[in-house]
Amino acid sequence: MAAEFHVPVYFDYLATFSWALSGAIVALRKRCDIVGLFVLALLTSVGGSILRDGVFLQRTPPVLTDPVYLPLITLATLLIALLHQRITNLPVVDKLVSTIDAIGTPAFAVVGMQLALRAGIPLPGVVLVGAVSGVGGGVLRDVIVRDIPLILQPGQFFAVVLVVASLAFLALTLALGIDTVPAAWATISLFFVVRMLTLRYNWQTRPLLRND
Repeated sequence: MAAEFHVPVYFDYLATFSWALSGAIVALRKRCDIVGLFVLALLTSVGGSILRDGVFLQRTPPVLTDPVYLPLITLATLLIALLHQRITNLPVVDKLVSTIDAIGTPAFAVVGMQLALRAGIPLPGVVLVGAVSGVGGGVLRDVIVRDIPLILQPGQFFAVVLVVASLAFLALTLALGIDTVPAAWATISLFFVVRMLTLRYNWQTRPLLRND
């Protein structure tokens, strides 16, 4: 892959800020203090990259090298703390996070897969690294507050769509030889469209074992 795909920097910061807001709101609803709000905001927004870089790729996560991330997360934490009576139930917050999710999750998954390919990780591991990049923060958040991670529960299609989109990216770049940047945007578009349709029509998975 000659040219690599990079998440536009301002979208990266916007996604980090919106995910930090969502993590802080979860902490607020769990009746955490200000420290709990910051920790959950941090894990939700950059937990995926911390897992990806610290566990799989053994490199320094961007949150420690880019001076913007921690102030952004702190700002999101303080915003939720100051406006906690007004902001937690605003539908616009959930809609913003859902839209950012639909674009940011596949974008960061593509970045993770590129890093994994560069590190020589076999293809199944590449898909795993991409998935962790996309949803690792949410998993960490749910584990910390002792909830079953959302991606493990029956509900609207998300994890399956991400895996399909990741496989599509690998097929476009490695099998068909399409340049990385257009393949990345095609992957993001595929995930975004399916995710929006899922939200619109409430397409859901079902538990394999049901109560009769």
